[in-house]
Amino acid sequence: MLRRLESESWLTEHSISKRDKVETTLRLMVQSARDMRRIADNSVDLVVTSPPYPMIEMWDETFSTQDPRIEPELSTGNGQQAFRYMHELLDDVWSEVVRVLRIGGLACINVGDATRSLNGDFRLYSNHSRILWSLSDLGMTILPDILWRKQTNAPNKFMGSGMLPVGAYVTYEHEYILIARKGRRREFKSEDDKRKRAESAFFWEERNLWFSDVWFDVKGTAQELTDSRIRRRSAAFPFEIAHRLICMFSIKEDTVLDPFLGTGTTLAAAAVTGRNAIGIDIDPELTYSAADMLSGVSRFANDFNASRILRHVEFAAERYSQNRPMKYVNQHYDFPVVTAQERKALLNTLPGIESTGDMEFRVEYGDAPDPALCGVWKTALRDRSDGEVRLEDEAGRTSRGRRKAQKNRSQRQLSL
Repeated sequence: MLRRLESESWLTEHSISKRDKVETTLRLMVQSARDMRRIADNSVDLVVTSPPYPMIEMWDETFSTQDPRIEPELSTGNGQQAFRYMHELLDDVWSEVVRVLRIGGLACINVGDATRSLNGDFRLYSNHSRILWSLSDLGMTILPDILWRKQTNAPNKFMGSGMLPVGAYVTYEHEYILIARKGRRREFKSEDDKRKRAESAFFWEERNLWFSDVWFDVKGTAQELTDSRIRRRSAAFPFEIAHRLICMFSIKEDTVLDPFLGTGTTLAAAAVTGRNAIGIDIDPELTYSAADMLSGVSRFANDFNASRILRHVEFAAERYSQNRPMKYVNQHYDFPVVTAQERKALLNTLPGIESTGDMEFRVEYGDAPDPALCGVWKTALRDRSDGEVRLEDEAGRTSRGRRKAQKNRSQRQLSL
């Protein structure tokens, strides 16, 4: 069994390099995303957001407040016209998104379609296709999207006529992540950009999971970062989604924008991954709640990144137990990786985050890996013969996997 790390925390005063720290900035703005003139043209590398969903009842007031034509249409049962007006409001946001994105920058938009009855007429309102039309009309290149399946425990989730044919309806339990690019694919020409890209590499097994068109493993449950009352008022999506998209489509020190900040999920993921970020929301209470959450994100970030390292070590131990050694070694953590592109991957430690006033935070990162994580792989090799791999952090979170011990003990002597 893998031994627990000796320190009481993933980060201690002695495990963080105090030299050559990297810094990023998180900025929050209380305003409408339909006019983002405070953000310069061609200054954003990635947009990750989840807008209010048109024709979902909880957001009727949000849309109606901005366009008084919407409420009368809903009251008279004219859902199609209300749908058009709602998306015209979002069109203004997508136009601003295209303006602020750099050439080669991407927009990732999490959205769900709506099903609704008005005056006894039940129908689907296809939000995802309407947004794709808008992005394409603005000149964006539409890329393959991702579906993620929401977890639900609802016992009576079927709609319509129950067991009788014709009148029953399919239940929607998925959402879309729409992906679009401004202009041609981004190039990395400077040595500094190449270095940051190499350090931003994800693991081979993460690539295989993340770059699938359907995500079944993301739980659509409320994250622990924010107050549940606040979450119910926002279009909050799981932290794992924002984290994956930022890792997939940006590099360290890039600027990420969320024009519908909500509970701050995207900005938290940006802090975890070493990106600059800007969050905008028209709701002051949501924005201030997000700011409160971000002020304490350091411990969460370090725990999350440590768990990511442990998952990779478990994956590596699994391969070695199956006599499938890996060819390359990560130069920071000294554990094996599948491809040469993973050799420089580095998850920076996050010593602290501080408010610099006016809804802005400075995030500080160590420029070296946490030493407490660098010896995990050798411990895994030493303990493989127990027949179980158990990776555990000091908070008690565990990644377990039963493994059969190798009969050929010579394979325990690996040349890394």
